[in-house]
Amino acid sequence: MNLNFKDLDRKLMILFGLWIMLVSCSPNNPKVLIETDLGSITVELYQKRAPVTTANFMRYVLEERYMGATFYRVVTPENQLNSTTKIEVIQGGLFDDNPPLGLPPIPHESTYETGILHKDGVISMARYEPGTATFEFFICVGDQPSLDYGGGRNPDNQGFAAFGCVIEGMEVVRIIQHQPEKDQYLESRVEIKRMVVIN
Repeated sequence: MNLNFKDLDRKLMILFGLWIMLVSCSPNNPKVLIETDLGSITVELYQKRAPVTTANFMRYVLEERYMGATFYRVVTPENQLNSTTKIEVIQGGLFDDNPPLGLPPIPHESTYETGILHKDGVISMARYEPGTATFEFFICVGDQPSLDYGGGRNPDNQGFAAFGCVIEGMEVVRIIQHQPEKDQYLESRVEIKRMVVIN
């Protein structure tokens, strides 16, 4: 029996290409499991509505770039007394301006473009100026319209780039939000043990 390895390689590449096409055309949104010291959170990502932001987050997850990530910041009505526009979120990521596994910043996908508003459980990207988001993300606790495009939380009125929502584990999000903190930063960070795509 003669095996033609070139033909076999070509067929394998064709099959792989078809598989990629099927995955990318799937009507199902990807879901990411975030396992922490305090329980698990599952988020569904809206890849069609926020393709750039979702692709960036997925790359960090699939390439295991979130190694060492934690939830480290919590914002509650009680710890932002000097803010005129209050929000409630928990924030996680690599907590480093220049981590070794960091990727370049991505273009800003505002809620005006995507239509994904900052409702209870929505996951979104932290940033400084528009177009500076990288690996820091936050999850809304309750509806947070001031984080949308035109909202008053950020002076530039561009809001933040929402790209998915918690579908399981909001009780864990609330447990994290109520951990002991000082000036919005947790006294003991909540370790993210792993982040993995589950579909």
